[in-house]
Amino acid sequence: MIRSLRRKFILIAMVSLVGTMIVLYTAIGVGNYCITTNRVDRAIALLHQNGGTFHPPGSRFDPSRFDFQITPETPFETRYFIVELTPQKEIKSVRLDHIAALDRRAVVDTIDQIVDTGAARGYMDHYRFGVFPDKNGGSTIIVLDCFLQLQSANNTLRITAAIFLICVLIVFVLLLFLSKRAIQPFVDNLERQRQFITDASHELKTPLAILSADMGLLEDTYGTDKWLESAKAQIVRLDKLIKNLVELARTEEAVKEDAVEYFSVSEIAQANADAFQMLAEADGKVLTAEIAEGINLKGVQDNFFRLFSILLDNAVKYCDPAGTIRLRVLMRGRNIHISVSNPCTGLDPAQLSRYFDRFYRADSSRARSTGGYGIGLSTAKAIVTRHKGRISNHYADGIITFTAVIPQGC
Repeated sequence: MIRSLRRKFILIAMVSLVGTMIVLYTAIGVGNYCITTNRVDRAIALLHQNGGTFHPPGSRFDPSRFDFQITPETPFETRYFIVELTPQKEIKSVRLDHIAALDRRAVVDTIDQIVDTGAARGYMDHYRFGVFPDKNGGSTIIVLDCFLQLQSANNTLRITAAIFLICVLIVFVLLLFLSKRAIQPFVDNLERQRQFITDASHELKTPLAILSADMGLLEDTYGTDKWLESAKAQIVRLDKLIKNLVELARTEEAVKEDAVEYFSVSEIAQANADAFQMLAEADGKVLTAEIAEGINLKGVQDNFFRLFSILLDNAVKYCDPAGTIRLRVLMRGRNIHISVSNPCTGLDPAQLSRYFDRFYRADSSRARSTGGYGIGLSTAKAIVTRHKGRISNHYADGIITFTAVIPQGC
């Protein structure tokens, strides 16, 4: 249980960290893209405004006039070309004096692709274009080479991803070393709880044994009556409750190597089915069993006797009168599937998830009449969990089914 808790702690922390990193990485990427595109679009708009230059010829360059970063070297560093189109989308003029990587044929092909998109602005490979209609029905297309800007943005993303990855690895290593200390208060509290249950159980057993003996003497001396029988019944209930609490505490303890062995799940299931079949018949109910042969498992054998006993005892107790209880033990792939179902009318489906909580009873009046304490199913869950399996319940058409799935190689 402690290992499982530690793994969950690390998993939750890592998922939270990675999720946060992904959100930040996406925000940085989108933000960087938007900033780069916005700057390029303003540069293109400026070129159109000034007739193909960053500032009018003959005027003094003044960077303060611009609302984005620009230097006297920008006109010489920026690669772009300008094409004017007629109203019929035919090329009227081409200006290639600010770009050397493209010849006229390549420019014509690029312009054809831009015209086919029908967009007013966008990217064509690493070129950003802007289309500006004129009053005569024609248009001017300015295409700016954004290779360096996009490369810078991509490099920023790569560096950011590398930093995030290093951070995740560092946090993961730290969690491996510090997670044990982080959950130690919970572990200590759990150990104190188990120790309290064990100590309290031992302390209560002695007075209960004395009371049971005294009741026997009183019965031998004065005979039995309803008050004496009621007291004896309460002593039996208390003794059973104490045993269940001790068993639950022991079930959640770490599995010792010497307690693990190979055993036949099929034989244990059949033995429990035979035992509870008589109890079911005595109560006017029917128990059927479908158990595959040769199902073996490495685990704690006593735990599985208790698991089948809990599930079948629960089914016999809460099955509707004259109902049929079905036990199935099958292999599906590499997993052992154990299911116990019985008709039980009047259950609230919204409460199904709480059935495995300690001391939870869906129907208090029914639990009192059957002697339930809300411990059995929580013990069953602890047994399945310690064998690396999972247990669930399902309620449909008045039939409740408890299903345990346990990996055979656990």
